Amino acid sequence: MECPACGGPVTIEVGPNQPLSASVADALLAADENEQITVTRNCWACGWNEERSVSIDSIEITEGEAHVVKRAVLLNEITDELSTIDSLATLKDVLAEVRRQRRLEPTTTETDRDTTGE
Repeated sequence: MECPACGGPVTIEVGPNQPLSASVADALLAADENEQITVTRNCWACGWNEERSVSIDSIEITEGEAHVVKRAVLLNEITDELSTIDSLATLKDVLAEVRRQRRLEPTTTETDRDTTGE
């Protein structure tokens, strides 16, 4: 984020009862009803600053479907594994195997698949 006054870097601080490393998203997710979260933006180059407050009036929580959550976890694990592979040949082999498996797999809907691998 750039300072609107000088274009320098801006730091963001979340408060008042948050650790220094807290992000705005983390503060919002940890908030309770009727809580107020203050976000301060500071430019240490020119001294510009801005403070904004967010008041939490109500919180609605919707839990996701179990198979969607399991699928997301597996996709993250696969992505993490693939990102550690340096060999282009290995990545090509993995892609070819995935495509082969998909061709062999009977047609099913996403919700019919067992995403746990069990």
